[in-house]
Amino acid sequence: MISIAIKIIISAVFAYLIGSIPTGYIIVKAFTGQDIRQVGSGSTGATNVKRVMGKKWFFIVMLLDALKGAVPVIIANCFLHIPSQKLAGITAVVAAIFVLIGHSKSIFLGFTGGKSVASGVGTILALCWQAGLCIAVIWGIITYVSRYVSLGSIIALALSPLLMFLFRQPLSYVVYCVIGAIYVIYLHRENIKRLIAGNENKVR
Repeated sequence: MISIAIKIIISAVFAYLIGSIPTGYIIVKAFTGQDIRQVGSGSTGATNVKRVMGKKWFFIVMLLDALKGAVPVIIANCFLHIPSQKLAGITAVVAAIFVLIGHSKSIFLGFTGGKSVASGVGTILALCWQAGLCIAVIWGIITYVSRYVSLGSIIALALSPLLMFLFRQPLSYVVYCVIGAIYVIYLHRENIKRLIAGNENKVR
């Protein structure tokens, strides 16, 4: 029988390594030879990939990053689940947190990376698909109307704790969404400055 502590450690390490897989970096490097970190914002995420490879690859990288976020959480829930009322969903939450850290601080890229939006939505989809779907729709609507990807990301993730609460999910999931939203918004601090100044890049 695997102890609770070992399950939590396995969840954290596995999720961090999966989150660290730099999908945007790999795709851009493979197809263009460029280092995505030397382009635009320097992020390895889908929005920066779009600057190099276009809209199609924006959606491909976004989907891959969402999948990267969902898989460790699903595995933690299915195989590393802790059958305890007090610790309900703890391994899944730990996995979700470390996916975000891995994506933004990849061990394979010298602890650089993206802003964990798509991966974050992937973790939420795995925890509660209804909340994840709502977040994706909110992101899409705000991004389409405002033409700011960053604004859509910030608002959608900021609403994630409320959505988890409204869908009556465990407290641990709500707390995760609070932590995740704060972290993702922090990673967007430069975007927030540009939004306030009126010189943030728009989707074209």
